[in-house]
Amino acid sequence: MNTPKPIIGISCGDLNGIGIELIIKTFSDSRLLDHCTPVVFASAKAINFYRKTLPEYNFNYASTKELNRINPKQINLFSCWEEDTDITPGQLTPVGGRYAAISLQSAVAALKQGQIDGLLTAPFHKKNIQSAEFSFTGHTPYLQQIFGVNDVVMLLCSGDFRVGLVTEHVPVGEVAAKLTKEKIVSKLMLLHQSLQKDFGIDKPRIAVLGLNPHAGDEGLIGKEEETLIRPAIKEAKNHNMLVVGPYSADAFFARRSFEQFDAVLAMYHDQGLIPFKTLASGEGVNYTAGLPVVRTSPDHGVAFDIAGKNKADNSSFLLALFECIDIINRRKGYAENRKNPLRKASRAMLANAKDEAIEE
Repeated sequence: MNTPKPIIGISCGDLNGIGIELIIKTFSDSRLLDHCTPVVFASAKAINFYRKTLPEYNFNYASTKELNRINPKQINLFSCWEEDTDITPGQLTPVGGRYAAISLQSAVAALKQGQIDGLLTAPFHKKNIQSAEFSFTGHTPYLQQIFGVNDVVMLLCSGDFRVGLVTEHVPVGEVAAKLTKEKIVSKLMLLHQSLQKDFGIDKPRIAVLGLNPHAGDEGLIGKEEETLIRPAIKEAKNHNMLVVGPYSADAFFARRSFEQFDAVLAMYHDQGLIPFKTLASGEGVNYTAGLPVVRTSPDHGVAFDIAGKNKADNSSFLLALFECIDIINRRKGYAENRKNPLRKASRAMLANAKDEAIEE
């Protein structure tokens, strides 16, 4: 498709984490400017602090305070703040969380106003970012509220390997109480729609994991499979979705059964993310399915233990950038293909008529 380069906004994450290091390492490769126009939401002082720790990376940018005047041929820095900040790599400080929130909120405002086409978020510390202005357990619930959608799916992707979650950042002891048939059905429908619209899969195959060991052993080790999960799968099938399960999570991943499906729906965070991160080997991407906009992030956290030491691996961050670009383009293709079905059918009929004339 001959599509214009998308404008990708990048939030900087916790100032004391590895977020800005990832940004510098990733966008020091000027070839990325052939695929997107990056806009980093931070401050020149914060960027320059980390540039000094990474002298071997050629990271040049132009500062702007007007998103309608960005340059498509260079890295753009949208200045979210001007004041000096105390940056102490590897330390958990109020400053790190405060400016992570400012960066994210500025980027999301631009995304909501259509000034950027997609959002790539660097990691923040979930407790450190908490304040009266930001009281969310992660990017996903924040974006869900800002964009006013009833539900979203936290979806981890690595190539054709995708794992979605029913519950996200909740204590394990509260998982069962938060599961309902309706919630599972909602996640399945959003996942199905995302696989079609965002990943170009016409007839997605989705596997559903059980909650309990051995998927409950027919009610012997827990009842949720029989009372919640199987009825949800049945309802999903009634909506013409190809959904199978519930599977025992340990055997499902150990036997690599996920390779037979386009996505897997796990009941809780670690059930899905431990096997995903093990098998994806640092090449995973976190995608928020169900939003009217595109947002991706790397599949790791702030990594305070290596912050400021030039040890951060930007592989997942780079893949998150490419996934953001690809999903934006797939969505455009999906919308274009369904914009005027009558015209599309007419073109197909005309093409067939021409083929028949040639054969005659």
